[in-house]
Amino acid sequence: LNIEGPIDFAFIDADKENYPTYLDLLVPVMRSGGLIVTDNVLWSGKVVDEEAQDTETIAIRAFNQKVVDHPEVEHVLIPLRDGLLLARKK
Repeated sequence: LNIEGPIDFAFIDADKENYPTYLDLLVPVMRSGGLIVTDNVLWSGKVVDEEAQDTETIAIRAFNQKVVDHPEVEHVLIPLRDGLLLARKK
């Protein structure tokens, strides 16, 4: 997948297993101040349920942690419905 930038806005709500990959692809082509909005980051609360070990939940957990640890983005989680995560490129 080849994405050309700079991009101002992206919305992630596709196959959950690839959420971390989408972040890896998008951050390098986002302009400074660009916004990535990601849906379903709370995943009906399954992200905090240690017994939930399905591939989608594991991928969303990995994505959430990747955003938290990413040095190029500032983030905020909006606990609306299934969770929206806003990540702004510094």
